[in-house]
Amino acid sequence: MRLRYLLRRLLLLAFIIWTAATINFFIPKISPRNPVREKLAQEALRGGYLAEGMEQMIEAYEQKFGLDKPAWQQYLLYMKDIVRFDLGYSIAFYPKKVLDLIGEALPWTLGLLTVSTIIAFTFGSVIGALIAWPRAPKFFRVFVPSLVVLSAIPFYLLGLLLIYVLAFRWKLFPLGGGYGIGTIPGWNLDFIGQILRHAMLPALSIVLAQAGGWAIGMRGMMVTVEGEDYMNFAEAKGLKDSRIFFRYGVRNALLPQVTSLALALGYIVSGAVLVELVFGYPGIGTLLVRSISSLDYFVIYGVVFVLIVAIGVALLLIDLIYPLLDPRIKYGE
Repeated sequence: MRLRYLLRRLLLLAFIIWTAATINFFIPKISPRNPVREKLAQEALRGGYLAEGMEQMIEAYEQKFGLDKPAWQQYLLYMKDIVRFDLGYSIAFYPKKVLDLIGEALPWTLGLLTVSTIIAFTFGSVIGALIAWPRAPKFFRVFVPSLVVLSAIPFYLLGLLLIYVLAFRWKLFPLGGGYGIGTIPGWNLDFIGQILRHAMLPALSIVLAQAGGWAIGMRGMMVTVEGEDYMNFAEAKGLKDSRIFFRYGVRNALLPQVTSLALALGYIVSGAVLVELVFGYPGIGTLLVRSISSLDYFVIYGVVFVLIVAIGVALLLIDLIYPLLDPRIKYGE
């Protein structure tokens, strides 16, 4: 039963990836114009030493993607490249490949937003559970007004405020970037320290903006589970308050939160755009904005494709983790 369930989910993931790849292919086909050739021709017309190389690149793209062939043949060639994880070449940074550009930017985004989202989820869920727990100290309820306010403020506004106060006025952190100007990247303590220092402000803006939402959601779920029979039974057995709180209350109230966490992790790439733009962070969001401004179509398609695949993988993982969190959920049922 577990193997059948896993195979069914993997087939669903494959269908999602195929759908994303198909949409990526047919969106440019809606217009009768050829945006790829037009953009490459514009670059070639600028003159200079790139003109000859651009003309060669136009010919290479036409041969590679069969732009002079029928749409169905182009589609088959495109799907063949997708299976081989070949997303094509960047127009603005030729001869760099799209996959190489995404590979350079993605670790920055994953490192910043994954860690920040998990910290916000953990902190917010614990605070939200303690706010709703009747036996918790009263001072936790002081957090409610501030958390509600913070949850209503977008990332980029908090980021601008933090930049002005902590970086511009107090000069405690850098104004932006992933590391210092003139620094040579490498696996050494100085470079790692600069990465952590530059990531503090964007990470703090994400944690402050997200923790309120997680806390409010967790508080509502804890209020719901407090009246359940298993909670009353645990109290009647005389179990310790800490065990009732974590094993019976938090564990059951956390299930909807975990679903939201999986979706939030899947949307990390799209959520990175404004945060990285405000702080000048060299991640996937900055790459996407730069590609849109330069009409680098293949990079845009590649980033969108990676985003959809990330969401599909996140949903697959949450489907597999759910039975481990809740014994009432069984594979295949």
